[in-house]
Amino acid sequence: MPIGRTQRVPLGACPTLIALVCAMPSFAQVSVIASGGFSAALQALAPEFEKSTGIMVTTARGQSQGAGPNTIAAQLRRGVPADVVIMSREGLNDLIAEGRIVAGSDVDLAQTPLGVSVRAGAAKPDIGTVAAFRQTLLRAKSITFPSSTTGIYMTTKLFPRLGIADEIAGKITNTGVAAVASGEAEMAIQPVSELLHVEGVDFVGTIPTEIQYISVFSTALVAGSKQPEAARRLIAFLKSESARAAIRNSGMQRPERAEAPVLH
Repeated sequence: MPIGRTQRVPLGACPTLIALVCAMPSFAQVSVIASGGFSAALQALAPEFEKSTGIMVTTARGQSQGAGPNTIAAQLRRGVPADVVIMSREGLNDLIAEGRIVAGSDVDLAQTPLGVSVRAGAAKPDIGTVAAFRQTLLRAKSITFPSSTTGIYMTTKLFPRLGIADEIAGKITNTGVAAVASGEAEMAIQPVSELLHVEGVDFVGTIPTEIQYISVFSTALVAGSKQPEAARRLIAFLKSESARAAIRNSGMQRPERAEAPVLH
């Protein structure tokens, strides 16, 4: 019998059959709020998890950090139901400090560097060195990136360090890579996993190592989850070898706990 479908038991059925049917678990469902960096991997992995476990995965999006109403923290604070979150380690640490995560349930899943994309068919800018990347930013007519963890890094540390914060402030938007695909922005700077496989854009490459920021995406069980066992099974699946290929194909790798660069 397909999971989740009610089966009508004949009155004359034997007691053993009735006991078996009545003991069958109801259809489980786990709700996930994930940031954009892990979304491609989750989209690829969810069907495999559902097929192997019979547990349905529902997903919603949210930013890992920031002040907007769509951040994962803001959604949880206003009561949006969730069993699992997947987000930047920095954002997850904030939730742990707020007591919104079950203690000890957090796991680092993947990491990815910052990269650049331009509209499909456009000339690819030079980002091979720090100096070249700086000049590319100065010449760009418009630059976009989400105002989450890596956006905070760029606006508060990277651009001031490069000495161009004031010069480029007026051409920055926070709409993300979709704006490049539509022609509303010239270039996007985001975690590589948010740039690969996006229609309408070409991936240029990663920014120089000296100014690189490695995003670590982590998962955890939300305090008050109504499906804690199903949630734990999903977390175990995401950190298993079965998930490695999808994580790699989305532009990430297993985490090495790399630290963000220290800019002097």
